[in-house]
Amino acid sequence: MSRAQLRLLVGKARWLHVAADAGLAVAPTIAITRAAWEALQAERKTGTDTLRKVWVTTLFKLVTPGRTPPELVVRTSAPRHIAGLQPARPGLAAPANESEAVDPQRAMGKAINAAFASYGPALAGWASEAEREARDSQIVIVQASVSGKIEHFLTRNTTTGRIGPVAMPGEPLPRLPADTAKLIETVDAASGQHMACVVSVEGNTARLVSARPVQVSAGAQLEAAVERVQAGVWMPAEAVRRFNPAQLPQLLHPRLTDDHKATAIASGLGVSPGAASGEIVFTPDDAARCRARGRHCILVVMETGPGDIEGMKAATGFVTARGGMTSHAAVVARITGKPCVAGLRSLQIDAENGICKIGDKVFATGQRITIDGSEGAIYEGALPLSRPHIGGALSRLLDWADDSRTIAVRTNAETIEAARTALSFGAEGIGLARSEHMFFSGERMRALRRLILSENEQDRATALEGLVDYQAADYAALFQTMQNKPVNVRLFDPPLHEFLPRSEDDIEDTAEALGLSLKALKARLQRLDEVNPMLGHRGVRLVITYPEILAMQVRALVAGVEAAMDNQDLPVNLEIMVPFVTSAREVAWVKSRIMDIVGNAPVFQRGANLAFGTMIELPRACLRAGDIAKEVDFISFGTNDLTQTTYGISRDDAPAFLATYHRRALYDVDPFVTIDQRGVGELIRIAIERGRAVNPHLKVGICGEHAGETNSLRFFSELDIDYVSCSPYRVPVARMVLAQSDGAN
Repeated sequence: MSRAQLRLLVGKARWLHVAADAGLAVAPTIAITRAAWEALQAERKTGTDTLRKVWVTTLFKLVTPGRTPPELVVRTSAPRHIAGLQPARPGLAAPANESEAVDPQRAMGKAINAAFASYGPALAGWASEAEREARDSQIVIVQASVSGKIEHFLTRNTTTGRIGPVAMPGEPLPRLPADTAKLIETVDAASGQHMACVVSVEGNTARLVSARPVQVSAGAQLEAAVERVQAGVWMPAEAVRRFNPAQLPQLLHPRLTDDHKATAIASGLGVSPGAASGEIVFTPDDAARCRARGRHCILVVMETGPGDIEGMKAATGFVTARGGMTSHAAVVARITGKPCVAGLRSLQIDAENGICKIGDKVFATGQRITIDGSEGAIYEGALPLSRPHIGGALSRLLDWADDSRTIAVRTNAETIEAARTALSFGAEGIGLARSEHMFFSGERMRALRRLILSENEQDRATALEGLVDYQAADYAALFQTMQNKPVNVRLFDPPLHEFLPRSEDDIEDTAEALGLSLKALKARLQRLDEVNPMLGHRGVRLVITYPEILAMQVRALVAGVEAAMDNQDLPVNLEIMVPFVTSAREVAWVKSRIMDIVGNAPVFQRGANLAFGTMIELPRACLRAGDIAKEVDFISFGTNDLTQTTYGISRDDAPAFLATYHRRALYDVDPFVTIDQRGVGELIRIAIERGRAVNPHLKVGICGEHAGETNSLRFFSELDIDYVSCSPYRVPVARMVLAQSDGAN
């Protein structure tokens, strides 16, 4: 067969060819493409017979010389399962003459027509050339019926991944000839999948009739991949290349069992993978109380904010009516490894009466639901869950992946728990520590609010004193946890609407805690209210307006480095990152003041390292990256905000209309889930090129949530970058995808 012909062999036809090529017995089989079959039909109408002669000659290869033509079997042969594909059509009479061999009204012709029709309807007039070529290349196989006893078996155990033969579910293991082991090894090595095989047993020979892949757990696939390497069937690089990174979350999170029969009562956006069940609670305080009683709960709210963090830590999973992939709930869920369904438009909450409506169902506090954060589905009641599969096989596969990976993988983390989790998954540093996230607790939130609500420099100075102590201790612990791995700390970037009190109860509690009258606090809140807070008084603008905040943060960082260096032999590698910049002048202004403080710190003379850089989140910063690069050691792209500001779409409000855009084929993907290569991606390319042109030593990273998404990572692997940084539970995915991409390149 030519290379072009071999490329056409997919599905059952491919595995039959692999076995035959290895010298194993297979049912006599031929394959025909849709293009060839349609050409035969066109020729039949014109009365010519050039192609027909080739077809008839090929059909004769199914006949043993001197024997009566056998009955035939027609099967589809697709590269992957397609719902509605025609099952095998056995017992078909062989054509009696040449004209019958192409007659669509005869048994074989009818079966071939039906098989091609089951692949799906005809293409629309606007179909692309690639789509037309793919349709023309679809194949159907025609086999000679075989004698002997038909037996079924699996090539591997669907739970442990061990090599078979293994009995089909609900059936005993058939008696198979010794040569079956060679058949299994051959098909398994070529497919890299668990296969269901059909063989015809005659004496001591098992003749392969058909083979198709079966769906198994990611754990079974993982164990099988490692076993193939141990058996010398694959090299480690092959195991890495063949493993599907999208399956990794199944290994790291609980999920619904495959045999559950429940129907979802509502669907939103699956923004953090895994599944969980528990009692419904409507407030973070109720979540904390539920957890204190040793019970699992699902926090069901309109949206979450920094003030809800303690309750979110207590909950097993979250459901929010608003928000998307980069909402507060989604980010916290991915950091903590908990499932979350966001943008649940059918959710209505009456917290005062302790009830909510999800879809058409009404639930009261304490009733149980199950959520699937991978699919975005909500189920009534508590469904059975499978446990995560984290073992030696996963570590081995990821270690092999690291052998071929050139782009580093860091994590987004600012707590010791998140940092340790990320380290256990192989993180090589912290690419984004959001300093404002270190205040997600009651006492600290009050201190941060006191700072934000301060009306003069003296008030801010008083508020800042307490914050320095908090942050210095946090930084020291973080540096010690990471040892000498790089820790990139982003300066304060608190969009004010996320950190200020919202509900009446929260406003009253804040007023009391800060010693303000309710009226005075409401007046201050009104003055701080912003029309568009995500584009408002945040990031670099905050420290330029209030330089004392910058001074506080740098003092806290220096104190943290000093404390860590006093307790470890390895030097601290600190990176300070300025967020939300638009110009080199902003960057130079902040850099000058940071260096004024750091330049006098003895700890950096004792071996601690400091790098200064900026977060690129705005289109103007991308376009002016050449100017900015002159002032910095590194740049890191915040792709969440860069997508938001490039599209002019609020990342929290986008779910309200993106579904319509998808339905009408206006957007292929959600740009907050998968990076927009032609728009946002182009800006990133421009920034890297312009930055490196003036600063060849410029270090480049990606620290937005896209850095943990499979397709986005493949795009990033094509860029001239040094690292990506993602949520802790996405670190294994990034390690695997980047290794596969490096291998492909």
